[in-house]
Amino acid sequence: MESNMDDEMVSGDGGPGRRRRVHGLLKMYYGLNEEGKDSQEPESLDPCDINGPHFDPEHYLNKLRRECSLAELMDQETLMVKQIRSLDSDMQTLVYENYNKFISATDTIRKMKNDFKKMEDEMDCLSANMAAITEFSASISGTLQDQHAQITKLSGVHTLLRKLQFLFELPARLNKCLELQAYAQAVSSHRRARCVLQQYSHLPSFKGIQDDCHAIMDKLAQELRQKFRDGGTSAKDLSQCVELLLQLDEPAEELCDKFLSHARSRLESDLQGLEAEIRPYPVSAVKDASAHRLSTTAGATSPTHNSPRTSALPSPSSNTDILEFIDRGCNEFVSSLCLVITSYQELFINHAQTGELASKNIPQMANGKLHAFVDDLAARYFSLVERRIQEEKGVGDNSLLVRALDRFHRRLQAVAKLLPGSAVPNKGTEIVVRAATERVKQYLSALQSFYMDSLTDVRQALATPRLSVAGASGTGGGALHGGLASGRDAPNSLPELLSSLSASILNQIKSVLASVHLFTAKDITFSNKPYFKGEFCSQGVRESLVVNFIKFVCQSSRQFCESAGDKGGSTPPALLLLLSRLCLDYETSTISYILTLTDEQFLVQHHSPVTPVTTLCAEAREAAQKLLNHYVKVQGLIISQMLRKSVETRDWVNTIEPRNVRAVMKRVVEDTTSIDVQVGLLYEEGVRKAHSSDSSKRTFSVYSSSRQQARYAASYTPSAPMDTNLLSNIHKLFSERIDIFSSVEFNKVSVMTGIIKISLKTFLECVRLRTFGRYGLQQIQVDCHYLQMYLWRFVSDENLVHFLLDEIVGSSAHRCLDPAPMEQSVIEVICERG
Repeated sequence: MESNMDDEMVSGDGGPGRRRRVHGLLKMYYGLNEEGKDSQEPESLDPCDINGPHFDPEHYLNKLRRECSLAELMDQETLMVKQIRSLDSDMQTLVYENYNKFISATDTIRKMKNDFKKMEDEMDCLSANMAAITEFSASISGTLQDQHAQITKLSGVHTLLRKLQFLFELPARLNKCLELQAYAQAVSSHRRARCVLQQYSHLPSFKGIQDDCHAIMDKLAQELRQKFRDGGTSAKDLSQCVELLLQLDEPAEELCDKFLSHARSRLESDLQGLEAEIRPYPVSAVKDASAHRLSTTAGATSPTHNSPRTSALPSPSSNTDILEFIDRGCNEFVSSLCLVITSYQELFINHAQTGELASKNIPQMANGKLHAFVDDLAARYFSLVERRIQEEKGVGDNSLLVRALDRFHRRLQAVAKLLPGSAVPNKGTEIVVRAATERVKQYLSALQSFYMDSLTDVRQALATPRLSVAGASGTGGGALHGGLASGRDAPNSLPELLSSLSASILNQIKSVLASVHLFTAKDITFSNKPYFKGEFCSQGVRESLVVNFIKFVCQSSRQFCESAGDKGGSTPPALLLLLSRLCLDYETSTISYILTLTDEQFLVQHHSPVTPVTTLCAEAREAAQKLLNHYVKVQGLIISQMLRKSVETRDWVNTIEPRNVRAVMKRVVEDTTSIDVQVGLLYEEGVRKAHSSDSSKRTFSVYSSSRQQARYAASYTPSAPMDTNLLSNIHKLFSERIDIFSSVEFNKVSVMTGIIKISLKTFLECVRLRTFGRYGLQQIQVDCHYLQMYLWRFVSDENLVHFLLDEIVGSSAHRCLDPAPMEQSVIEVICERG
């Protein structure tokens, strides 16, 4: 500690830091801590501690002499001298600095001595005065003690006489209050005297007063009951009337029933007025509504109609619309109901009950009756509202319905605030949700009807010849069976019809979403409620409307594939092709676009399971595949029918020598070319295998080169057919299998390949059922060579056409009575001339 003090005193220069060190030394000297209190630290017992209380100079000096050298002793002496001088200087400075304070403290102490001496004199005087007052008070009490008891007795007698006077004057007082209609004062006076009169009713005088009072109070109660039944007074007077009747022991349940019965009559009249506005709507008009749906929405015209549908569905009620109906119900019935609830609660529930009334638990009983009353009338009101909402069958404008539901929902919130725990707001909310859901169903039905009407328009456009250069495309082909005519009389081209159909459907979906979006507008109260927004947007709009409509498009398109018959029923093949492309476009882009638009517009939160986009796309692709397969089958069967009739109606044994290609083969090539053009309008070309340079010059002899040496014999012997059959079957084992009715790909080459496979396979099967002569076989050779000249360019692999035509010629030769083939050069001349 001493070394620390030395360092501080050596390094200190003065100023605040120096003063702090001086004060610290003083505190250390006096044994004080930082707060100025006595230090609680243990005292040092070391006799060599120069700052300790047990310091021993002799011991300290002896220790220094033993441990320190002479130089160190000299340094220690010099240091100690410096410390002594520094401490003396600091003490002197401290005394100078606090000199004025010491003088001021001395003056203050002197003044306090003088003041306390004067205060002692005043306290002695006060004590003497208090003693005199106490003595004087005791003297007065002793003088008046005898009269005090007499005064107390007289005061009690006076109070009793006043009570008796009140009792004797009570009948007159009550009559006066009855005349002035001061019912509250009368009841209060009677309640004050009732217990006394009941206690002393055995005395004749008190018995008479009691009887008179009972008669008067009965009359007063009768007037209060009449006033309560009239109900024409103010709410404050009515509340006072009920309270007085309860104080007069009137049954609370009876009062509640009377009040609610009177209110019911007025509310039922409001309900009857609302019911009178609901008119039965003719069933025929409802059935006709489907013909006019979506008449007022944007883009409601069909793809080929020049004039839009403008006839709107008439309002089901010619007197009032839905908004006026809801307004009347809210302004009359709901407002009256809220007023009844408020008045009833003020009378029987919220009013503080005291005394005997508090023990009867009137509020709980009254609250139960009120809930039953409100639920009963609200149920009747809700049934009327639902009946009126169901009459809104038109799907043109949603604004009136949405505003009406919003107003209906808003006003029911007042009931929720007035009557907590009531089921009325929840039931009203259920009506709003059901109305919105039903509206979505109506829009779905309208979209479905519009889609079917659009398909009808497309079918009419395909069946009605119109001038269209785009539809002809300079193909030189004939008519498209079941749809478009040929040449200059071709109808609107398939791409235009597809684009118009797709655009009109998409516009209708957007228009419907815009109409339904009114249910989720920001200014609509129920739109932001969790019980409405999430479920309505996710399950209502997305699933029930958009997803179901997309599924309907796919399902209704697949139904066109269920028609039976050789010609594919009544469905035009062009419509099958168009729908397959429509479904394929839906799979690639439209479905994703529609669902993204729906999710963004309605901020759909997928809390509940929803149909993923991939599922819908898969369903659309399946429908497109099925439609395209069916289109191939139908077109193949149409061409097959021509080939079948051409084979079955000809005598192949006795036919003449062929001089030209049969007309049916030319027709087959023309129709195939027209189908190729038709498919090419909607689908891409596709991938073909590399063609040989002489694809159109392939020769068809009676026996192909691979089988010619084995099957050809100089003479037709009975053993030859067995050998040729065996070799033919062996050859088929090593040939590539041809699947006639396999699924086609979404390109033109695949579609044409499927149609040609079906046609040639039919041709082959028909040939196998006939017997041929020499010229019949030669005619088959000519026909097959002609088909080879043109059909190879439509398929993905020319070897397929060559193989089937080779099978046809070989089968004809196998069934020929005189298999003498025609020279290839002659065949080529006939085909080129034909």
